[in-house]
Amino acid sequence: MCRIIAYLGQPIGLGGLVLDPPHSLLVQGWAPQELKYATLNADGYGFAWYSDAGRPAVYTNPAPIWTDPNLPHLARALVSDLWITSVRSASAGNPVNHANTQPFVDAEFIFDHNGLIDDFHARFRPRIVAELEPHYLAGILGNTESEYLFAVLRQLLANDPDLPMEAALAELMRRVEAWADGGRCLLNIVVSDGERLYAARHALNDDCPSLYYTTDDELFPEAQLIASERLTESSFWRSVPEHQILILDPEEPPELLSL
Repeated sequence: MCRIIAYLGQPIGLGGLVLDPPHSLLVQGWAPQELKYATLNADGYGFAWYSDAGRPAVYTNPAPIWTDPNLPHLARALVSDLWITSVRSASAGNPVNHANTQPFVDAEFIFDHNGLIDDFHARFRPRIVAELEPHYLAGILGNTESEYLFAVLRQLLANDPDLPMEAALAELMRRVEAWADGGRCLLNIVVSDGERLYAARHALNDDCPSLYYTTDDELFPEAQLIASERLTESSFWRSVPEHQILILDPEEPPELLSL
């Protein structure tokens, strides 16, 4: 399980998300309020943004977020209009290392998953491997269910260039349900194409992990955010409905679609 914060709006320093808010990513690392299957997120953290050239850039560290001496300097220096950040609580069978630390990126997308899939390595992973083309399978560097889900999503989008991201996420969820064959899956996903943020709040055979969004928090003027836990006490944070996809677009109001 993890905690995710995503931001879309006026350019903001990294510290405005990970250090400054009352319930920042740093605080969610050592004092999460709604983490169901763990007590800490001490197994690494990371953040991703888009460079001036429009390509994803990422920094990951498998150490606890509060132990990284580089973070205060990065938080002061890095500014972007789109961020996806997370802290990690590793599930069984998934080692703590750089390869398993989110967010994941390729040449176009940023991806983060908060959740787990029961019996992933013994039962679920062989079913994904059988569906993945060699190019996407070879690009997987770690062993988490999250990275495999990202590979499937990328393959879906590449094989149908006209497929909208929200449709690809819905198809991913349908395939996961078929592969899970009645098993428990927690499937909160946040992904970006560089222009929009997309978030799915979903689960199979369990309650959905927490997920919120806001377009009106006073601490973040002219911005839209998605977060596993609310960053402030503002009443403008709303829960993403279960089994729905949220789309945040800088030019449009938030859109919710049922899975």
